[in-house]
Amino acid sequence: MGIEGILEKGFVTTSIDTVVNWSRTGSLWPMTFGLACCAVEMMHAGAARYDLDRFGLLFRPSPRQSDLMIVAGTLVNKMAPALRKVYDQMPEPRWVVSMGSCANGGGYYHYSYSVVRGCDRIVPVDIYVPGCPPTAEALIFGLIQLQKKIRRTNTIAR
Repeated sequence: MGIEGILEKGFVTTSIDTVVNWSRTGSLWPMTFGLACCAVEMMHAGAARYDLDRFGLLFRPSPRQSDLMIVAGTLVNKMAPALRKVYDQMPEPRWVVSMGSCANGGGYYHYSYSVVRGCDRIVPVDIYVPGCPPTAEALIFGLIQLQKKIRRTNTIAR
């Protein structure tokens, strides 16, 4: 949590930013946007073996309840407006994780006429998880990196 000082009477002093960012990192609620085979690995990460719940990540079915979107798989031109619409429905602050080479840059289908060459052309992406498909461990590592990024941000200045 980054406690700045402890006074002799049992008080803990810290900043509001530190407390708010600490609470946000422990309660990320991802909106799953599974589009292809990477979604299977995302579900694998949420299952019993890897258990994303221990990091405070609870998958939510609605974008209005989510503050994190995990884009997993090939984004096609026809799905791009829906991705943007779901992103716009999420409350602030919101973060996006791009999972897999198809979501990162088009992947194997990069030169196809119907594929968006990276979901960062539609929504701003905070963390890129490479791989085809990335393993559950890679997704967990990316989510831990996102938690570190959230801890470093200045909350009040937003």
